Amino acid sequence: MGIMDGKKGLIVGVANERSIAWGIAKALAREGTQLGFTYAMEALEKRVRPLAEEVGSNFVHMMDVTSDKDMDNVFALTKESFGTIDFLVHAVAFSDKNELKGPYYNTSRANFLSSMDISVYSFTAMAKRAAELMPNGGAMLTLTFYGAKKVITNYNVMGVAKAALEASVRYLAVDMGPRNIRVNAISAGPVRTLASAGISDFKEMLNLGASKAPLGRNVTLEEIGNAGLYLLSDMSTGVTGEISFVDSGYNVTGV
Repeated sequence: MGIMDGKKGLIVGVANERSIAWGIAKALAREGTQLGFTYAMEALEKRVRPLAEEVGSNFVHMMDVTSDKDMDNVFALTKESFGTIDFLVHAVAFSDKNELKGPYYNTSRANFLSSMDISVYSFTAMAKRAAELMPNGGAMLTLTFYGAKKVITNYNVMGVAKAALEASVRYLAVDMGPRNIRVNAISAGPVRTLASAGISDFKEMLNLGASKAPLGRNVTLEEIGNAGLYLLSDMSTGVTGEISFVDSGYNVTGV
Protein backbone atom coordinates (compact mmCIF):
# COMPACT_ATOMS: atom_id res chain seq x y z
CA MET A 1 0.00 0.00 0.00
CA GLY A 2 1.41 3.36 -1.04
CA ILE A 3 0.47 6.71 0.39
CA MET A 4 -0.90 7.73 -3.04
CA ASP A 5 -2.95 4.60 -3.74
CA GLY A 6 -6.08 5.53 -5.65
CA LYS A 7 -4.81 9.01 -6.52
CA LYS A 8 -4.74 10.23 -10.11
CA GLY A 9 -3.03 13.23 -11.63
CA LEU A 10 -1.46 14.98 -14.58
CA ILE A 11 2.25 15.70 -15.04
CA VAL A 12 2.96 18.56 -17.44
CA GLY A 13 6.56 19.22 -18.42
CA VAL A 14 8.58 15.99 -18.49
CA ALA A 15 11.22 16.36 -21.20
CA ASN A 16 13.55 13.46 -20.41
CA GLU A 17 14.80 11.28 -17.55
CA ARG A 18 16.69 14.23 -16.02
CA SER A 19 13.60 16.43 -15.71
CA ILE A 20 12.54 17.51 -12.23
CA ALA A 21 9.01 16.58 -13.28
CA TRP A 22 10.24 13.03 -13.90
CA GLY A 23 11.77 12.88 -10.42
CA ILE A 24 8.37 13.84 -9.01
CA ALA A 25 6.56 11.38 -11.29
CA LYS A 26 8.76 8.50 -10.15
CA ALA A 27 8.13 9.29 -6.48
CA LEU A 28 4.38 9.44 -7.11
CA ALA A 29 4.36 6.21 -9.11
CA ARG A 30 6.33 4.44 -6.39
CA GLU A 31 3.51 5.24 -3.98
CA GLY A 32 0.72 3.94 -6.17
CA THR A 33 -0.35 6.93 -8.23
CA GLN A 34 -2.04 6.70 -11.63
CA LEU A 35 -0.34 9.26 -13.89
CA GLY A 36 -0.99 11.07 -17.13
CA PHE A 37 1.71 12.93 -19.08
CA THR A 38 1.87 15.72 -21.62
CA TYR A 39 4.79 16.83 -23.79
CA ALA A 40 5.41 20.16 -25.50
CA MET A 41 6.31 19.20 -29.07
CA GLU A 42 6.38 16.19 -31.37
CA ALA A 43 10.15 15.76 -31.02
CA LEU A 44 9.74 15.01 -27.31
CA GLU A 45 7.25 12.17 -27.67
CA LYS A 46 10.00 9.59 -28.25
CA ARG A 47 11.53 10.59 -24.90
CA VAL A 48 8.36 10.94 -22.84
CA ARG A 49 6.36 7.91 -23.98
CA PRO A 50 8.93 5.30 -22.79
CA LEU A 51 9.12 7.07 -19.41
CA ALA A 52 5.34 7.02 -19.09
CA GLU A 53 5.31 3.32 -19.93
CA GLU A 54 7.96 2.75 -17.28
CA VAL A 55 5.47 3.87 -14.62
CA GLY A 56 2.53 2.08 -16.20
CA SER A 57 0.91 5.05 -17.94
CA ASN A 58 -0.58 5.04 -21.44
CA PHE A 59 -1.92 8.60 -21.16
CA VAL A 60 0.62 10.60 -23.19
CA HIS A 61 -0.51 13.60 -25.22
CA MET A 62 1.08 16.64 -26.81
CA MET A 63 0.01 19.99 -25.37
CA ASP A 64 1.16 23.41 -26.52
CA VAL A 65 0.63 25.53 -23.40
CA THR A 66 0.34 28.68 -25.50
CA SER A 67 -2.81 27.25 -27.12
CA ASP A 68 -6.14 27.36 -25.28
CA LYS A 69 -7.45 24.85 -27.80
CA ASP A 70 -4.67 22.39 -26.96
CA MET A 71 -5.26 22.78 -23.23
CA ASP A 72 -9.01 22.35 -23.61
CA ASN A 73 -8.41 19.18 -25.62
CA VAL A 74 -5.95 17.63 -23.15
CA PHE A 75 -8.12 18.35 -20.12
CA ALA A 76 -11.13 16.92 -21.95
CA LEU A 77 -9.08 13.77 -22.60
CA THR A 78 -8.03 13.77 -18.94
CA LYS A 79 -11.68 13.83 -17.86
CA GLU A 80 -12.50 11.09 -20.34
CA SER A 81 -9.65 8.87 -19.13
CA PHE A 82 -9.59 9.56 -15.38
CA GLY A 83 -12.97 11.07 -14.58
CA THR A 84 -11.53 13.18 -11.78
CA ILE A 85 -7.97 13.94 -10.74
CA ASP A 86 -6.30 14.63 -7.41
CA PHE A 87 -3.32 16.73 -8.48
CA LEU A 88 -1.60 18.72 -11.19
CA VAL A 89 2.17 19.12 -11.62
CA HIS A 90 3.21 22.12 -13.72
CA ALA A 91 6.87 21.98 -14.76
CA VAL A 92 6.91 24.30 -17.74
CA ALA A 93 9.27 27.21 -18.39
CA PHE A 94 10.92 28.71 -21.44
CA SER A 95 13.00 31.63 -22.58
CA ASP A 96 15.21 32.19 -25.61
CA LYS A 97 18.59 31.01 -24.32
CA ASN A 98 20.29 33.76 -26.30
CA GLU A 99 18.64 36.27 -23.98
CA LEU A 100 19.76 34.50 -20.80
CA LYS A 101 23.09 36.28 -20.80
CA GLY A 102 24.26 39.85 -20.60
CA PRO A 103 22.13 42.59 -19.00
CA TYR A 104 18.50 41.84 -18.19
CA TYR A 105 17.47 45.11 -19.85
CA ASN A 106 18.36 43.65 -23.23
CA THR A 107 15.38 41.31 -23.02
CA SER A 108 13.27 41.79 -26.12
CA ARG A 109 9.54 42.50 -25.88
CA ALA A 110 8.77 39.31 -27.79
CA ASN A 111 10.87 37.11 -25.50
CA PHE A 112 9.52 38.80 -22.36
CA LEU A 113 5.93 38.14 -23.40
CA SER A 114 6.69 34.60 -24.54
CA SER A 115 8.53 33.78 -21.29
CA MET A 116 5.62 35.08 -19.20
CA ASP A 117 3.04 33.24 -21.28
CA ILE A 118 4.77 29.86 -21.16
CA SER A 119 6.36 30.03 -17.72
CA VAL A 120 3.65 31.85 -15.74
CA TYR A 121 0.27 32.18 -17.41
CA SER A 122 0.22 28.51 -18.40
CA PHE A 123 0.02 27.54 -14.72
CA THR A 124 -2.96 29.81 -14.14
CA ALA A 125 -4.67 28.54 -17.28
CA MET A 126 -4.10 24.91 -16.28
CA ALA A 127 -5.15 25.51 -12.70
CA LYS A 128 -8.54 26.79 -13.89
CA ARG A 129 -9.09 23.68 -16.00
CA ALA A 130 -7.70 21.21 -13.47
CA ALA A 131 -9.88 22.58 -10.66
CA GLU A 132 -12.97 21.49 -12.60
CA LEU A 133 -11.69 17.90 -12.34
CA MET A 134 -11.10 18.12 -8.57
CA PRO A 135 -14.62 18.08 -7.07
CA ASN A 136 -13.30 16.61 -3.83
CA GLY A 137 -10.28 18.89 -3.52
CA GLY A 138 -6.73 18.26 -4.52
CA ALA A 139 -3.27 19.75 -4.93
CA MET A 140 -1.41 21.75 -7.54
CA LEU A 141 2.36 22.08 -7.72
CA THR A 142 4.70 24.19 -9.84
CA LEU A 143 8.46 24.68 -9.97
CA THR A 144 10.37 27.86 -9.26
CA PHE A 145 13.97 28.85 -8.51
CA TYR A 146 15.89 31.15 -6.13
CA GLY A 147 16.36 33.59 -9.03
CA ALA A 148 12.80 34.72 -8.28
CA LYS A 149 13.97 36.26 -5.00
CA LYS A 150 17.60 37.21 -5.63
CA VAL A 151 19.51 38.21 -8.74
CA ILE A 152 21.18 35.20 -10.35
CA THR A 153 23.68 36.02 -13.10
CA ASN A 154 22.45 34.90 -16.52
CA TYR A 155 18.96 34.02 -15.24
CA ASN A 156 17.57 37.37 -16.40
CA VAL A 157 13.95 37.32 -17.60
CA MET A 158 13.43 33.86 -16.10
CA GLY A 159 14.00 35.34 -12.66
CA VAL A 160 11.27 37.88 -13.35
CA ALA A 161 8.98 35.14 -14.68
CA LYS A 162 9.58 32.93 -11.64
CA ALA A 163 8.80 35.87 -9.33
CA ALA A 164 5.48 36.26 -11.15
CA LEU A 165 4.92 32.51 -10.87
CA GLU A 166 5.47 32.61 -7.11
CA ALA A 167 2.96 35.46 -6.83
CA SER A 168 0.53 33.35 -8.86
CA VAL A 169 0.94 30.51 -6.36
CA ARG A 170 -0.20 32.79 -3.55
CA TYR A 171 -3.16 34.22 -5.45
CA LEU A 172 -4.24 30.79 -6.69
CA ALA A 173 -3.95 29.38 -3.17
CA VAL A 174 -6.52 31.93 -2.00
CA ASP A 175 -8.77 31.35 -5.02
CA MET A 176 -8.64 27.56 -4.69
CA GLY A 177 -8.81 27.34 -0.90
CA PRO A 178 -12.62 27.29 -0.68
CA ARG A 179 -12.57 24.31 -3.06
CA ASN A 180 -10.13 22.46 -0.77
CA ILE A 181 -7.45 22.65 -3.45
CA ARG A 182 -3.92 23.43 -2.28
CA VAL A 183 -1.41 25.30 -4.45
CA ASN A 184 2.32 25.21 -3.73
CA ALA A 185 5.71 25.48 -5.42
CA ILE A 186 9.08 23.81 -5.01
CA SER A 187 12.16 26.02 -5.31
CA ALA A 188 14.82 23.47 -6.14
CA GLY A 189 18.54 23.97 -6.00
CA PRO A 190 20.47 23.75 -9.29
CA VAL A 191 20.32 20.35 -10.98
CA ARG A 192 21.35 19.32 -14.47
CA THR A 193 18.23 19.31 -16.64
CA LEU A 194 17.38 20.12 -20.24
CA ALA A 195 16.18 23.54 -19.10
CA SER A 196 19.34 24.34 -17.13
CA ALA A 197 21.44 23.63 -20.21
CA GLY A 198 20.24 26.96 -21.59
CA ILE A 199 21.74 28.96 -18.69
CA SER A 200 25.23 30.31 -19.33
CA ASP A 201 27.90 29.27 -16.81
CA PHE A 202 25.50 26.77 -15.20
CA LYS A 203 28.46 24.65 -14.06
CA GLU A 204 29.65 27.57 -11.92
CA MET A 205 26.18 27.79 -10.40
CA LEU A 206 26.37 24.11 -9.47
CA ASN A 207 29.79 24.53 -7.90
CA LEU A 208 28.72 27.60 -5.93
CA GLY A 209 25.59 25.86 -4.69
CA ALA A 210 27.58 22.92 -3.41
CA SER A 211 30.17 25.14 -1.72
CA LYS A 212 27.71 27.48 0.04
CA ALA A 213 24.86 25.14 0.98
CA PRO A 214 24.80 24.04 4.65
CA LEU A 215 24.67 20.40 3.55
CA GLY A 216 27.75 20.95 1.39
CA ARG A 217 26.25 19.50 -1.76
CA ASN A 218 23.60 19.97 -4.41
CA VAL A 219 20.27 18.15 -4.29
CA THR A 220 19.21 15.12 -6.31
CA LEU A 221 16.16 14.53 -8.47
CA GLU A 222 15.08 11.90 -5.96
CA GLU A 223 15.11 14.43 -3.13
CA ILE A 224 13.07 16.92 -5.15
CA GLY A 225 10.72 14.12 -6.16
CA ASN A 226 10.12 13.14 -2.55
CA ALA A 227 9.39 16.78 -1.65
CA GLY A 228 6.88 16.88 -4.48
CA LEU A 229 5.31 13.67 -3.21
CA TYR A 230 4.84 15.26 0.22
CA LEU A 231 3.22 18.41 -1.20
CA LEU A 232 0.85 16.39 -3.39
CA SER A 233 -0.10 13.82 -0.77
CA ASP A 234 -2.43 13.90 2.21
CA MET A 235 0.62 14.39 4.43
CA SER A 236 0.52 18.10 3.58
CA THR A 237 -3.21 18.84 3.74
CA GLY A 238 -2.54 21.93 5.88
CA VAL A 239 0.01 23.45 3.49
CA THR A 240 -0.90 25.90 0.73
CA GLY A 241 0.49 29.05 -0.86
CA GLU A 242 4.03 28.02 0.10
CA ILE A 243 7.35 28.12 -1.72
CA SER A 244 9.19 25.06 -0.40
CA PHE A 245 12.97 25.20 -0.79
CA VAL A 246 14.73 21.95 -1.66
CA ASP A 247 18.26 23.27 -2.10
CA SER A 248 20.41 21.77 0.65
CA GLY A 249 19.77 24.99 2.60
CA TYR A 250 21.46 27.31 0.09
CA ASN A 251 18.72 29.94 0.43
CA VAL A 252 19.43 30.58 4.12
CA THR A 253 23.06 31.55 3.64
CA GLY A 254 24.61 34.99 3.23
CA VAL A 255 28.18 36.14 2.81
